[in-house]
Amino acid sequence: MTARIYKPSKNAMQSGFANSKAWVVDFDLAEPRQVEPLMGWTSSGDTRQQLRLRFATQQEAIAYCERQGIAFQVFDAQPATRRTISYSDNFSFKRREAWTH
Repeated sequence: MTARIYKPSKNAMQSGFANSKAWVVDFDLAEPRQVEPLMGWTSSGDTRQQLRLRFATQQEAIAYCERQGIAFQVFDAQPATRRTISYSDNFSFKRREAWTH
């Protein structure tokens, strides 16, 4: 069983960074999921996959995994590469392509 340590990205539905400052430890599947034949629901006997631990720093998350003897992988956050554009740029005379709806 391995764990993933990462910093979650910003939620697309919000403009704030409320839940993206903490580091998260998620566990991988220990056993495969099964489809229940009667209802068709997907289930698993692995309860660790439902667990999500939050830590203030990356070092705290790594220390927890080492204390508990859990193998882990650290995924560093990729910086967002976005071109900053303002609303007035939609109506600029120097616009490269035609403005359409």
